[in-house]
Amino acid sequence: MDTVLLFALGLLAQGLDLSLGVPGLRGPGTLFPWHRAPSSGRVRRAWVIPPISVSENYKRLPYPLVQIKSDKQQLGSVIYSIQGPGVDEEPRGVFSIDKFTGKVFLNALLDREKTDRFRLRAFALDLGGSTLEEPTDLEIVVVDQNDNRPVFRQEVFTGHVLEGAVPGTYVTRAEATDADDPETDNAALRYSILEQGSPQLFSIDEHTGEIRTVQVGLDREVVAVYNLTLQVADMSGDGLTSTASAIITLEDVNDNAPGFTREEFFMEATEAMSGVDVGRLEVEDRDLPGSPNWAARFTILEGDPDGHFAIRTDPKTNEGVLSVVKPLDYESCDQYDLRVEVQNEVPLQAAAPRAERDQARVSVQVRDVNEAPVFQENPLRTSLAEGAAPGTPVATFSARDPDTQQLQRLSYSKDYDPEDWLQVDGATGWVQTQSVLSPASPFLKDGWYRAIILAYDDASPPCTATGTLSIEILEVNDHAPELSPSSGSLCSEPDQGSGLLLGATDEDLPPHGAPFHFQLSPRVPELARNWSLSRINMSHARLRLRHQVQEGLHRLSLLLQDSGQPPQHREQLLNVTVCHCGQDGVCLQGAAALRAKGTGLSLGALGIVLASVILLFLLALPVALLSRFRQQPWDKGLLPGLQDDLRDNILNYDEQGGGEEDQDAYDISQLRHPAELAALSAPLGRPLLRRDTPFSWVRPPPSRVLPTSPADMADFINDGLEAADSDLSVPPYDTALIYDYEGDGSMAGTLSSILSSLGDEDQDYSCLQDWGPRFARLADLYGPP
Repeated sequence: MDTVLLFALGLLAQGLDLSLGVPGLRGPGTLFPWHRAPSSGRVRRAWVIPPISVSENYKRLPYPLVQIKSDKQQLGSVIYSIQGPGVDEEPRGVFSIDKFTGKVFLNALLDREKTDRFRLRAFALDLGGSTLEEPTDLEIVVVDQNDNRPVFRQEVFTGHVLEGAVPGTYVTRAEATDADDPETDNAALRYSILEQGSPQLFSIDEHTGEIRTVQVGLDREVVAVYNLTLQVADMSGDGLTSTASAIITLEDVNDNAPGFTREEFFMEATEAMSGVDVGRLEVEDRDLPGSPNWAARFTILEGDPDGHFAIRTDPKTNEGVLSVVKPLDYESCDQYDLRVEVQNEVPLQAAAPRAERDQARVSVQVRDVNEAPVFQENPLRTSLAEGAAPGTPVATFSARDPDTQQLQRLSYSKDYDPEDWLQVDGATGWVQTQSVLSPASPFLKDGWYRAIILAYDDASPPCTATGTLSIEILEVNDHAPELSPSSGSLCSEPDQGSGLLLGATDEDLPPHGAPFHFQLSPRVPELARNWSLSRINMSHARLRLRHQVQEGLHRLSLLLQDSGQPPQHREQLLNVTVCHCGQDGVCLQGAAALRAKGTGLSLGALGIVLASVILLFLLALPVALLSRFRQQPWDKGLLPGLQDDLRDNILNYDEQGGGEEDQDAYDISQLRHPAELAALSAPLGRPLLRRDTPFSWVRPPPSRVLPTSPADMADFINDGLEAADSDLSVPPYDTALIYDYEGDGSMAGTLSSILSSLGDEDQDYSCLQDWGPRFARLADLYGPP
C-alpha cells in the first residue's frame, strides 16, 4: 500500500478505529497508519500522524504510549519495529515496541530541557522479513513542567548614579534566565526589590529588571553606597524564586564649597631667606577627598604687592602652604597682612548650600637677622692695558650692609687671585696691581682675568659676601711681525715655478696682528727692479723675479708691518737662492746644494767651516799614506797575479733585484770602465734624506773617481765606508737589509771558490787586521793563528 494514512485521537468521525495512550488515560490507543481511506474514483492521499504528547518527569515506567497495526495480515503474522533517537540512537533505550503487538512503551524519565521531542520511524514486516508497508513517521512531544528555578545572570549587580539625580534616572539592569519552556508560564519571570532600606529611593521594572531612582535626596555626603536585595520569580511571579544583590554607588558632584577653619592665621618668617615654608592654612570640604570637587585652590588677594609670598595646595591634606619666594627685608617691612581666598578647582554646583569662595586673613611677622653685605655691582667688570705697571689702579669694589639699624663695619680681602696680581685695601675695597701680569698667564682666558673679593661685617658670627671682579686685559701692539720662512729658493727663469710663498707671524692678539703688509725695503730701491711682491691673503705674500738674474744666493731686505694701533713694523733679511730648475720647476741638484750651503751662513761661519775641513784633511793624509804602505804587500800578492779582472765578478747584493740573472740590478760595466762614472755621479733632482737628518746638515761632496789600478782598491773601500757612515741621505751602515729570493741553481760558484786555484797557503792575510772592525772576521778565518 503506497498511501500512508495518519489517524489522530478523536478522529472516529472519519470511520477509523484509533485511540492514543497518554499519561492519565486508562490504556494505549491503536493506530492503523497504513490503512487506506475508501474513495471512489479519486487519488488516495496520505494523512500526517499528529504528535503524541507525553509529560516530562513521568515516573510510572514502563508506560505504554501507543499501539500500531497493519491490516494486511492477521494478528501474529506481522513483525513491528521502530528506529530513531531514543531507540537505536542516543539517548538509547528511552522507547521500545512489542514486535508482535505493535505497542510502543516509554522506558525512562524525560527531560524537556535536554530533548523536547523525538522523531521515530515505524516499520511493518511479514514473518519472512519482507516489507508489508512503507515506513511511517512517529513524533513524540515532551510536555514541559515547571521544574527549573529562574537564575540571575550575576550574584551582584553594580550601578553608579550622580548624587542629586532627578527621579527616573537609570541606574542599572538586573537580568535572569529560566530553563523551562519560554512559551509557557513556567518561564514567565517577574522582578522585584525585597529590601533597600528607608526611604524607598529606587524601583525596579518587574518585566525588564531596570533599576531607576524614584525620589530626590540622593546625597553622597549622607549615604555613599546603597545595597538592594532583588528577587525574580517564574509563573508570572507565583512560581519558583531566586535572589541577588545590587550595589549602587553615588558619584560625587561639587555641591560643597571649601571653607577655612579659622577666620585669621598668625605666622612668622625670617628675613633674607627664600624658598622656605611659613605655615599652613587649614580648610574643610565635604566632597570626595582626592577628587577635583575636593581639591582647593588658594589666591592671595591683597597685602603682597611685591610678590614675596606664594601659596600651594598640599594634595594629601588639601591645606594651603604659605611660603616665601622672594627674600624679606626687615628694614623695609616688618609685618605683612594678607587676605587669602580659597575655592575648588572645578565650578561649584548651582544648588550648593553656601558661597563658592571663602576668605581669611593671614598675618606674617618678619624676624630680623644679621644679613650679609651686598656688593653694589656684582660681577664688576673693568679693563686694564696689557703690561700695566705695579700700583696701577683697577677699581673700587665696595659693598653695603643691609642691616641699617645695626652699627657694623665692613672689611675686604682676596679670596681668589691665582697670579697674586692684585692688592685690596681691607677698609675701602680699593683694588690696584702689585705686579706685572704676564700675557702668557694660564689664568688669562680669552683676554679676561678673574678674581674673587670678599666683604664681611664684624657681627658675631660675621656674614660674608662674595664678589667677582672681571678685568679685561686690553691688548697692546708691542710686537712687530716676523717673517716665516727666512729663506727659500726661486727658479732663475721668471716663468718657471710658482714663486716663493712668504708668511708672517705676530705674538700680539687681534686686532694687532693680521692683515700684514709685505714690502721690499724702501732703503734699497734697486730691489724693485728685479723682484716683485704680491699679496695672497691677510697673512701671506708671494715673491717673484721680474726678469732673469744671476744664479746663487741673494739677500733681500723686506719691510713687514702689522695692523695694530699704532702699527709695528720690522725690516728683515730674506735669503733667496736663485737656481737652475728643471721642467717641473724644481731646482736641480747643483743648485740645491748651493742653496743648502749658502742659507743662513755668514762669511765668518763659512771661514770656520773651511778651516775645519783643511785641518781634517791634514790629519787624515798621514793616516791614509801609512795605511797604503802597509797594504801594499797584500795588494801585490793578491791582485797582480790574476789573469782576469776580478771586478767583473763583483755583484752588488744591496740591490733588491732578481739575482744574478737580473742584469738591470747593477751595471757591471761600470767596474770595467771606472773612469766613465765621473760624468754619471751627479743624480738629478733633490736627494731624499733620512728622518733623523739635522736641519743644518750639508750633503757631502760626491765620491772620488774609482781607482783604475787594483792596488788602490783598499783605499777606495776605506774611503767609501767612511763616506757611507756620514751620508744621511742613505740608511746607516748597520741598517738591516731585506733581500729578495734569488732563486736556485746559480751558475756562479760560491764565494769560497774565488782564487781557490791560486792556493790559500801562498797568500798573506795578515794585513786584514789593519782594515778595521768590518774585516775582523775575515782576519780570524784567514789570518795567522
